[in-house]
Amino acid sequence: MNYNRELDKLSINTLKINGVAAINKANSGHPGIVLGASTIMHTLFTRHLVFNPVSPEWINRDRFILSAGHGSALLYAQLRILGLIKEEDLKNFRQLGSLTPGHPEFGHTIGVEATTGPLGQGIGMGVGLAVAESHLNAKFPEVNHFTYVLCGDGDLQEGVANEALSLAGKWQLSKLIVIHDSNDIQLDTPVNEVNSEDLRLKMESMGFYYQLVKNDLEKISKAISKAKKSNKPSFIEVKTVIGEGATKEGTSDVHGSPLGKDFENLKEKLNWTYDDFELPEEVIQYYQDTLFKRGQEAEDNFVISEELRSYLESSTKKIEINLELKKDDATRNSSGSVIKYLNENTFNWIGGSADLVASTKAGGADGVYSVKNRSGRNILFGVREFAMGAIANGLALHSVLKPFVSTFFVFSDYVKPAMRLSALMKLPVTYIFTHDSVFVGEDGPTHQPIEQLAMLRSLPGLTVLRPADEKEVMGSYELAINSKNKPHAIVLTRQNITSLETTDKEKFKKGSYFIHKTDSEFALIATGSELANAFKIGKELNLNVISASNWDSKILWHPAKTISIEAASTFGWSKVARHNIGHDDFGYSGPGDLVYEKIKLDYNSVKKYVVKHFKLNK
Repeated sequence: MNYNRELDKLSINTLKINGVAAINKANSGHPGIVLGASTIMHTLFTRHLVFNPVSPEWINRDRFILSAGHGSALLYAQLRILGLIKEEDLKNFRQLGSLTPGHPEFGHTIGVEATTGPLGQGIGMGVGLAVAESHLNAKFPEVNHFTYVLCGDGDLQEGVANEALSLAGKWQLSKLIVIHDSNDIQLDTPVNEVNSEDLRLKMESMGFYYQLVKNDLEKISKAISKAKKSNKPSFIEVKTVIGEGATKEGTSDVHGSPLGKDFENLKEKLNWTYDDFELPEEVIQYYQDTLFKRGQEAEDNFVISEELRSYLESSTKKIEINLELKKDDATRNSSGSVIKYLNENTFNWIGGSADLVASTKAGGADGVYSVKNRSGRNILFGVREFAMGAIANGLALHSVLKPFVSTFFVFSDYVKPAMRLSALMKLPVTYIFTHDSVFVGEDGPTHQPIEQLAMLRSLPGLTVLRPADEKEVMGSYELAINSKNKPHAIVLTRQNITSLETTDKEKFKKGSYFIHKTDSEFALIATGSELANAFKIGKELNLNVISASNWDSKILWHPAKTISIEAASTFGWSKVARHNIGHDDFGYSGPGDLVYEKIKLDYNSVKKYVVKHFKLNK
């Protein structure tokens, strides 16, 4: 391909003007990255990216993640050149109902591979996409694409990025190429006011092939070519100028404020003679001759094996779980048995734990995923909970993989931001949390969950499951593994539970349901391990008993005549029950059963409370 430098310049200016025009019209957005990183975007898309806009979901396309999601106007300007959005969409940037929201949203705009904006997570998802590619490549060699991530200084300061990059280096993900828009400026200050590390030494110590280049098309392209040949993941630091061409270029002022009247000065500097949102025909043709042609040729030459075709088709089959599981066992053990079953009976179930497989019983099949065993489905994340969640999102974004991740429930706090993006993107990620209550005991209040159930239940689009026994455990995994567009959190006990005669897998899957029905005007509602005491008391006192282990907040009984029982914060229960038995403080260090007694969640204390509040002794 003979590239044209005049068309390169016009194309780069088209990205700049279209992006800044969108921001100016909205009077909202981030022009700094649009002006500073347009050369990077144009170079990648015209010279290297294998992507066919005609088939934007082709499985072997290169993935591009804009981790610096605040630069969405730049991505939208690029998508407009590709014909994936229209001029009207760009003019409606950041407007209600538009295809160009403030930060890129997966599933909302064609060409957006991941929802980004929370800094650092795009890097984590990029690592997950690269893991997915390497895993599938080990099984199906025809899957062999690159994953590109464009990040900024803010991304690299977030802990999740460092966790994920550490794993990428360890796993030697050679098809991962991170490009750093290194402009030395962030919102409040120059970067050197808050950061002093040697980036080259840092990246090389983590196992990356590092390159430093100027913001020049040929130099960037050459660096990408070298990166593609490396047997290591690559990190390309491109020294850019934030807001290049604007009056306040190189300062924090141009990071997140529209240019306003300075836009006219910019157009004059760039010799822009077209309208603000105009897309020159020769730019469109240039992309047709480069990106479109390369993508179409790659797709035309792609030969899908029968094995891959069968794999993709089998991923849609519904999984049923009907096992004879041990009764009165900790639900983490029941979960471990179900995970083993899924390992043996599915091919796209992949994941692991944050250094806790021995405790959470959540490990994958086919050996440990590693440089020597890319086909392994047991991913050892180390103590990196946040990156674990972000990587799982990347795995789910790729195609048909069903990722699961696991840690202690109290550390769901460390995973929460990734779970939020799972829900926002409607990804079928399964989060497996064990050690679900104060019954953890001796590890004390630092390890005893209190507010976590309320936290996760408040998250839109996340199904929170706290199964009471082995039947509800199987129901939990059927919901999770068969999900196509929703994440699930399965919350499990460390201690043994009491199996119940009337719990029902199928009823559980539909939400809250009765496990004991009487002619009483009163009801008890409980989840997880507390359901056993509720059932026992309900039978003794002739009360209705409801399992809310599959939390849906439905009102199945008059709230004023209902008592909820759960070993956690009572926050969120008032809608379905006016009286709540729980614990609205931190736990205590000591044997679990004694902690239960202290916070009055043991059988005798709960029964006494129920009798008193329902006035059953009169």
